[in-house]
Amino acid sequence: MKRLFIFLLTNIAAVAMLTFVAYVVCALCGVDMSEILEGGGFGQLAVLSFVMGMAGSLVSLFLSKKIVKASMKCKTIDGTEGEAERWLVSTIEDLARRANVKMPEVAIYPGEANAFATGAFKNSALVAVSTGIMQQMTREELRAVLGHEMSHVRNGDMVTMCLTQGVVNTFVIFFSHILASVIQGALGGDRNRRRGAGGYAVYHLTVQLLQLAFGVLASLVIFWYSRKREFAADAGSAELLGSPAPMIAALRRLGNLQPGVLPDSIKAFGIAGRRKTSLFATHPSLEDRIDALMNMPPPYAS
Repeated sequence: MKRLFIFLLTNIAAVAMLTFVAYVVCALCGVDMSEILEGGGFGQLAVLSFVMGMAGSLVSLFLSKKIVKASMKCKTIDGTEGEAERWLVSTIEDLARRANVKMPEVAIYPGEANAFATGAFKNSALVAVSTGIMQQMTREELRAVLGHEMSHVRNGDMVTMCLTQGVVNTFVIFFSHILASVIQGALGGDRNRRRGAGGYAVYHLTVQLLQLAFGVLASLVIFWYSRKREFAADAGSAELLGSPAPMIAALRRLGNLQPGVLPDSIKAFGIAGRRKTSLFATHPSLEDRIDALMNMPPPYAS
């Protein structure tokens, strides 16, 4: 619950900050944003909402590799460091060839069992594994995990999640302003009173409260899509390896391991999941993922 609260707070804070910056810039330029929204109608509001909604997601996407490398203490490898590193690089190289994408950067980071993929483009991605998962999984299981992450890369999930988050943010901002205007119009009396300092303060406070409420509801869409994408990545691993058995074994192994914690920005792209799921979970339950793989119809090879 704490991590869910931090995730929601981070996204809401980003939207609120962008809104505040927009108001400050307009004020410094002598432009009243509230007047623009009143006079420009839905068109200008939609454009402003789109810009503010997408900005944070796009910045996060394009800086994802640099941020993750620094925050997770990732060590990029090329296979010359040792036998384990050589196997890891050669395995990812083989999977990249099978997935028809360019070889991603490969990294190892200290921590409990987990792995993730990130990057703005599928042909310049980063795949990283923890020291814990390398030590506690067999190579066949780890190969399945790498197939899962390479499926994320092949499917362009990082970009799709970014765009989905940006679109959701856009709708949250847009409808927060619309509903705030409706509420103020119903409660604020005549137009001159609404245009006063007190009216503006109430309007902006209402917008922020509505963004908080809409943000929580909109996050359900993001979490739902993230869970669907996990099923697809599991199936992609089975296709790349030619059988669902290694991925099933890897998921069962994960159920007996302490999963490593990832930053919220890349948590949806990690391999580890909980045994139980919820509406606010980025991953389906391990049992549901295993059941989906067991019921996956052949042929498995892509």
